[in-house]
Order: sequence, then structure tokens, then C-alpha cells
Amino acid sequence: MNFLYKLERKFGKYAISNLSLYLILCYGCGYLMRLINPAFLNYLTLDAYRILHGQIWRIVTWILVPPDSLDFFTLIMLYFYYSIGTSLERTWGTFMYNVYMFLGMLFTVLGSFVAMGISYCFAGDLMSYGGIPVVICSQDYFSLVSMHFSTYYINMSIFLAFAATFPNVQVLLMFIIPIKVKWLGIVYAVFLLYEFINTWMIGKVAILASLLNFVVFFLLTRSGLGMRISPRQVKRRHDFQKEVKKAKPMSVARHKCAICGRTSDEFPELEFRFCSKCNGNYEYCQEHLFTHTHVK
Repeated sequence: MNFLYKLERKFGKYAISNLSLYLILCYGCGYLMRLINPAFLNYLTLDAYRILHGQIWRIVTWILVPPDSLDFFTLIMLYFYYSIGTSLERTWGTFMYNVYMFLGMLFTVLGSFVAMGISYCFAGDLMSYGGIPVVICSQDYFSLVSMHFSTYYINMSIFLAFAATFPNVQVLLMFIIPIKVKWLGIVYAVFLLYEFINTWMIGKVAILASLLNFVVFFLLTRSGLGMRISPRQVKRRHDFQKEVKKAKPMSVARHKCAICGRTSDEFPELEFRFCSKCNGNYEYCQEHLFTHTHVK
């Protein structure tokens, strides 16, 4: 965590707010491209073979490729992922959420190159896909491989992170059945394990690469991602922020967050408070007041 905090002090001001919203907007652009010219999306996928042959824009443009279908349930699912992503950003802080998301994207890109390397090294074991013969190491073959590397598993990693952070939050399954998020997280994990066991080698690489950010971030931030936040704590934080907005400032003293280093001079819209559980006069901004490790 100290390493991430140092990065946040240096680069926190460059963090992208509402990153989940931008991801949804990328999907919107992808759906618009599909409506105008569906074949054009084939030039945007994460295809490691074509990247090495000069189409370097694919390193970024694969984020624009949306889910296959656009119907009512897809819209509901996108709104759900936007909601939980926004909740994670408010709880962890903008910078930490950016790190989590971009780690997932980075590992997915690296995974696509690993899959290409596996295809070259173990071509004899990959002679068919779903019982359909394919020509190993051909352009069509790598187009087939690129289909596995998308934002699908990254979205699932967002939900797993939400379930780990807010295990006792209730949602309405099928808009009717109240269920705690931790049980849905367990179902997701079992589903991913089943899919991992039954898919081919390239699919296994895609699943591992896209979910590696959850494992890495969990290990690095045991007091952040691993911290279970109850609904009562969430409500207490919202009540605190509401009272802070109502309160009038008594002075124009300069405040500085002990975690990210942001000050009230640079960010006048932020609120700063001292932590009563830390030994010493440690002051934190509103994003880190409830998520920092107490100094003992």
C-alpha cells in the first residue's frame, strides 16, 4: 500500500474521474460503429498478431468493442456495472480505482501476446476449436483468438471487487429476490471456475489475464480491497459528507491529506478531517478518511 500511496501523491491529480462512465460511452461508440458498418469492428479487436504487423491502434481500440447484443437486459447490466464501479471509485478513491481498471486492461493486452506465443509453441495441441479444425498461426486463427480478449472478464472483475468490498449489501435478483452481494460473488467465482476448466487453452489464458488485476490488487491492498465495508459504514460516510457540505468553514487554514498529499489550496472542493483513531495529528481528504490504514 505504501508504494501505491507514493504513486497517488505523485500522479493522483492525473486520475480519471467517472472512469466507469467513460467505459460505457466507449461501448456506445462501438454500438454506433456496429450499426453503421459491423465489419469495421474487426479492425479494432485485440489481435496480437496484427499488432506486431503494424496495427498498433488495436492496443487501445479493443475497449470500444461492445458486448454482442444490445437489448433491454444488456442496458440493465451496463447500468449495474456503472453503479458498482462508481461505488468502488467513491470508496477506494479515484486513483485506486484507476489503478484497478488499468491493471485489468494491461494484463488483458499482455495475455493476448502470451496466447499468441502459446499458439506458436504448442500448435500441435491446438488443432481444433470446439471440434472445428483451424489452421494454426494463420491470420484467421489469430482473429479467432482475439475474440477471447475483451472487456467481458474485466467487467466481471469489477463485480468481484464490489462483492469483496461490500459483501453484505443487498441487491434485487431478477428485480424481486433480495440477496447479499457476497452470494452472487460466490456464484460468479464458481461460474468462472467452471468456464476455465471447460474452455480451451487460449480461453484459460484470457480468463487468467483479465482477472489477474483482482488477485494482484487484493494482495497489494489488503486493507483496501480486502476491507469489508458494511452498509452502515457506507451510510455513515454519506451522512458525514452531507454534514460537511452544510457546515460553514471557520477559517481558511491550509489542509493536506496524509495519503495523497492533496491540499485545500489545490483542491478547494475537497473536505479534510483529522482521524481520531490515528496516533498523532493525521489529516485526510474525504476519499481517504474511511479507507486509510490507522497509524498506531
